[in-house]
Amino acid sequence: MQDPDVKASPYAFLGSLEQSGRGGTTDRVQAMLREAIVGFDLQPGADIDKQAICERLGVSRFPVSEALGRLQAEGLVEILPQRGTRVTRIRLADVRQNTFIRRALEAEAVRVLARAPSPTLFAALDRNLRYQRSAVEAEDRRGFHVLDLEFHQILLDALAFTRVKTAVEAARASLDRVRRLLSTPRRQSVTLAEHEAIVRALQAHDPDEAGHCMERHLDAVVTELVAFARDNPAIFEDL
Repeated sequence: MQDPDVKASPYAFLGSLEQSGRGGTTDRVQAMLREAIVGFDLQPGADIDKQAICERLGVSRFPVSEALGRLQAEGLVEILPQRGTRVTRIRLADVRQNTFIRRALEAEAVRVLARAPSPTLFAALDRNLRYQRSAVEAEDRRGFHVLDLEFHQILLDALAFTRVKTAVEAARASLDRVRRLLSTPRRQSVTLAEHEAIVRALQAHDPDEAGHCMERHLDAVVTELVAFARDNPAIFEDL
């Protein structure tokens, strides 16, 4: 029988905080809240009740406050003095800026890789694409999202420029909510086709085409988001 207190909690979707999980308590609270925000269990603009989260997870206020502070640095929550904390609405200006960073760095990354790609790179990409196709066929949104991230990670690992990878990951993390929002079966199929085009350009040793394919791939996110925002203005900050 389910605990009635859990059933009554407004944060029942958070599940339970595994005491033996990886990282400290604050890290695990942050990861759980971040996934709830990115996955839209916590909706843009929603107020956050810290005490209710503490009760749901069985932790003190400190790790919850610390986790929310980190999420504020990521742009996912707003901590308003004397007014509480809420999930941020999506800012199109931030999306455009972070996509600009990714576009510049990742397009140049594949241009460099196309000049002398390694066989190990293609083995990793081929494996990833096979799993992406399976996820599309199974309509596995969460699984496809993970594989999408992995695809870009494989390319950055092959480039082996640590500071570039760090900059891209920072920009990409702030776009996770947008990518999850747009992760429809149609978008997944289109994304897979865009990834395949990038790989074909790499296999052809064509730097210009590889860069253009990456640019088109990343530009598509902004184009679709603007169209989505017109129909769903309530979750956006700057329409």
